Amino acid sequence: MYGEKSNMEKEDLETLGEQLYSLIYPKHKEIAGKLTGMLLELPCPVLSRMLQDEATLTKAVEKALRALQLAQDSSNITCKDEDDVSVSSDSLGEQLFELVDVYNTGHSQKITGMLLEQHKEAVLNLLSDPKLLEEHVNSALKTLKEQNVEETDISDLSDTDDTEKLGEKLFSLVEELDPLHANDITGMLLEMDPAALQQLLSDNTMLRVAVQKAQAALDT
Repeated sequence: MYGEKSNMEKEDLETLGEQLYSLIYPKHKEIAGKLTGMLLELPCPVLSRMLQDEATLTKAVEKALRALQLAQDSSNITCKDEDDVSVSSDSLGEQLFELVDVYNTGHSQKITGMLLEQHKEAVLNLLSDPKLLEEHVNSALKTLKEQNVEETDISDLSDTDDTEKLGEKLFSLVEELDPLHANDITGMLLEMDPAALQQLLSDNTMLRVAVQKAQAALDT
């Protein structure tokens, strides 16, 4: 039974791969094979959606291209001095978030925060290796689900107090980034899970990404 299933999955992947390759090849002849291989690491439902929706495919290809570019850049990082590394690390959170977001887990920010707790080299490896990234995303998602079960058993009474304290801390940080819209943005961010909010408070890069997304939402 298991053998049959895996063979069917391989056949499905081969078919999807051929279809994806034919769509990617006209625009990216030289690296079409590499891009197709990277996209085939994504779940089958996501791949099927790409084949039906050109915008989704274009977005995924752009992210794969950025990951390839980052892999090339990261191979030179060890040759540079510490200042260069710290500057480049500022955007790691944003780049990682974009790749994690492709998986449509519904917990992109939380998972990105968890992955960013690793050393910079490990994060760079994730950005350049889709298979490794997929494994880490699935592992983080499993951890989140387990935590969620535990939290629902324990908490409830202190939720209101916690949210107020988080709101105050968050507001002071958001105010530094966008004084004009600090109230609105803080209100939007407070709709996230407390665990995700804690992550924003402890990780300035993640906070900036979240504020930018909120600003974009306000502009529309």
